[in-house]
Amino acid sequence: MKNEMQLQFSALSQNESFARVTVAAFIAQLDPTMDELTEIKTVVSEAVTNSIIHGYDNDPSGIVYITVKIENGFIDMTIKDKGMGITDIEEARQPLFTTKPELERSGMGFTIMENFMDDIEVHSEIGKGTEIRLRKQIAKSQLLCN
Repeated sequence: MKNEMQLQFSALSQNESFARVTVAAFIAQLDPTMDELTEIKTVVSEAVTNSIIHGYDNDPSGIVYITVKIENGFIDMTIKDKGMGITDIEEARQPLFTTKPELERSGMGFTIMENFMDDIEVHSEIGKGTEIRLRKQIAKSQLLCN
């Protein structure tokens, strides 16, 4: 089975929950476990929040883009913005690193994404934005493919 969805929305913090629920509803067709569903929803929340807070600096005129593809039990997600970009991707991926300590950010977004997904790629260009590609195989679908 192959299926795909695309979503775009204003970079408003209240849209983070909309993105999380929409992606969860789309991937439900793979019958993920509750843990898998929770992990994916958490990853979407982290990536979208990073786009809103860091990419656009809470500028609601920005747009967050999400693409989700399902094929052979794998979920491939891309979450991107056309915001500021990340100066140093390796530094940004370090646990506890944050550029917004005044907002009480934990600096664990990328660490959470890395722990909950099978693969993560981060591409960013200053002044042009950031794209995060995430991949996960749903365990139940793995059993069906074997």
